[in-house]
Amino acid sequence: MDSPHGAAVKAEDFGLKGPRGWVFRNIAIDAAPGSITAVEGPSGSGRTCLLLALTGRMKPTAGHAEVGGHRLPKKMAAVRRIAALGPVSGVNDLDQALTVAEQLREGALLQRRYEGPVRALLRPRGERRASAAARIEEALAVAGLDLATLPKGPRTSVRDLERLESVRLSVAIALLGDPRLLALDDLDLKLSDAERAEAWSLLRAIAARGTTVFAVCSEAPQDIPVVRTGTPAKTPDAKPDSAPAAETDAKPETDAKPDAKPDTNTKTDAKPESDAEPDAKPDTNTKTETNTKGTDDALAEARRA
Repeated sequence: MDSPHGAAVKAEDFGLKGPRGWVFRNIAIDAAPGSITAVEGPSGSGRTCLLLALTGRMKPTAGHAEVGGHRLPKKMAAVRRIAALGPVSGVNDLDQALTVAEQLREGALLQRRYEGPVRALLRPRGERRASAAARIEEALAVAGLDLATLPKGPRTSVRDLERLESVRLSVAIALLGDPRLLALDDLDLKLSDAERAEAWSLLRAIAARGTTVFAVCSEAPQDIPVVRTGTPAKTPDAKPDSAPAAETDAKPETDAKPDAKPDTNTKTDAKPESDAEPDAKPDTNTKTETNTKGTDDALAEARRA
């Protein structure tokens, strides 16, 4: 059951198949409201696509999921209204040409235009600005980003931010809409051990406020539940088919009937068992469920959307 704010996330046999194979499959999730779930797996195993599917940005093709009481894939639009994306490379990258203040104002404007209630657009301009400033200030406080500590304060260029500062800025923008579900990609990418600890502390603080959090990472803390993608499929061992044939078809000359005289001038096709080579060899390169081409196709489609 959902809390007043956080969204429960459940999935069973959840999967997505693209034109060139499975992106991810057989995913099972049972996350309570206000919890943190880590997503682990090798690169190209569909971790990012799983986040996009759970937040209503990508349509799954197998199984089902339920986010905040909204069933996927039927209620994707409803899920998008309650779920927000933190940093997801190639989907909602920060604009390197903007300053931090400009990026925050743009995020507040887009949230009000596309995610907020229609009546918010009818309020006086001064009231809208004051409301946006208040929401930005609250989001920055939760994300732990103090603009005064930046080299040029709010006028600091986005391209000059450190990796952890960029993560905090992306999280702050995502929190402007007060989401019930927050999803982040590559949380610990290019972070030191100390910075990783800070990033996980940030997510714990967000979850403590009631928001459900999903984060892709290379290695999660021991106390964080993990969902893994890219588990290799079990394939039966291939057995050569020609070996039994060699045993039954190739008979030594001593088994020939007494009336039949061996023709010393005729070449025989039968070979001794020791020389028989199986036609079929075990395929040691059997493909697993992890299909990087399928993942690339799905991400490209999400960017076009």
